[in-house]
Amino acid sequence: MTVSSIRQTSPGRLTVCLEDGSEIKSTLTAVTDLRLYSGRELDEDELGELRLCSERSLAREKALEYLSQRQMSCRELKTKLTVKGMAEDTADYCIRWLMERQLIDEESYAAALVRHYAAKGYGESRIRQELHRRGIDRELWDDALKQMPEDTGKLDKFIAARLKDPDDPMQVKKLVAALYRRGYSWEEIHSALARFNADAEEY
Repeated sequence: MTVSSIRQTSPGRLTVCLEDGSEIKSTLTAVTDLRLYSGRELDEDELGELRLCSERSLAREKALEYLSQRQMSCRELKTKLTVKGMAEDTADYCIRWLMERQLIDEESYAAALVRHYAAKGYGESRIRQELHRRGIDRELWDDALKQMPEDTGKLDKFIAARLKDPDDPMQVKKLVAALYRRGYSWEEIHSALARFNADAEEY
């Protein structure tokens, strides 16, 4: 198969046109690495290599684009890539390529998530749920949670904003439920309610 032309479609993006009228979307990196030029003859193995290299090069660029927008876990990135139509094995290749170059750091991402949700006033249980939802390896959870900042009064502020009558059992019950949903333990809730002279009966 002969390469009839190579057309630039955008910065860094090229389309390799073949003599049979078919086209392969590629990148400058792939075309340069394979030393392609108009008129070059490609056998079946070389054509297969061109398709694979082009697919992987485009996939790497897309993965890097997503990571430039925000940190992600391996699972989050793989899901995003496959949802956009990328083959699973290509997405797996991208994850390996990024990890080899330390461009995905789940340890620092886990720590950042802990700080973020702690700052929003969530307790440890809720933060663990978020780490799970984001696909962070469980082996990283404990170390990340050690970096959880000390409570700076967010729990008390949350209670103060919602507890109008500490003697109203229904109000206290709703507040307890809300605090459980935010990931606080019963011990933390019990202690905080006591500071507001609310009935600390366990609900």
